[in-house]
Amino acid sequence: MSDWWYRNITEPGKLPLLLALFAFVATFVITRTITRLIRAGKGPFRNISSGGTHIHHVVPGIILMTVGGFGAVASSTHGFGAGLAAVVFGIGAGLVLDEFALVLYLDDVYWSERGRKSVEAVVITFSLVLMLLGGLAPFEVNSLTADQQQNRLTAVLTIVVNFLFVLAALVKGKFRTAVVGVFVPFVALVGALRLARPDSLWAERLYGRRPKAARRAELRAARHAARWRGPTRRLQDWLGGFTEH
Repeated sequence: MSDWWYRNITEPGKLPLLLALFAFVATFVITRTITRLIRAGKGPFRNISSGGTHIHHVVPGIILMTVGGFGAVASSTHGFGAGLAAVVFGIGAGLVLDEFALVLYLDDVYWSERGRKSVEAVVITFSLVLMLLGGLAPFEVNSLTADQQQNRLTAVLTIVVNFLFVLAALVKGKFRTAVVGVFVPFVALVGALRLARPDSLWAERLYGRRPKAARRAELRAARHAARWRGPTRRLQDWLGGFTEH
């Protein structure tokens, strides 16, 4: 176990990233627990206000992210300083992304339907950092064999082509597929080839002259929503503490 820890975490300098992830997840869980208690009127916790203005926890989150980010830049990947900066940054990121929807909509939508965007942002961030800890790098360049490394042109072409697939998936509104495609080559190809989401930039620009494609996209989106909306909402409710509407 100690040998595995050294080879996979300590030696490659991934300990700060691991600490930041733990701090990020713990902060999100603790913050959601406290906000649920405040909403229910239980426990000693109360909203923080100054001069009649409610201080959202995104504010100290931004401060902690700034301090932790600059501290990480000023530190090496090894040592106490790097670990401390990572923890501070992770706490700040947890506070900020817990109110991601507020920043996105510039409105206090924490417990509303739009507030679910915060939970989505936290889950996506957790997944990306977890993949980085697992040794994945964008486009899998770090996993090339010795023979493949001799042909950098092939690797560069793979990166460029995969980037085009990722870009196409994003324009088609396939955000999750595009994110995974950055780390796993050609996964984004699936999103790039399939119909765009009806509310995407691709559909807005191209499906206006293709009514059949627009209808197919709407039908596909409706089927996808019917299949996954329920499970997705239940997971978001469990993570974010939302109530039935």
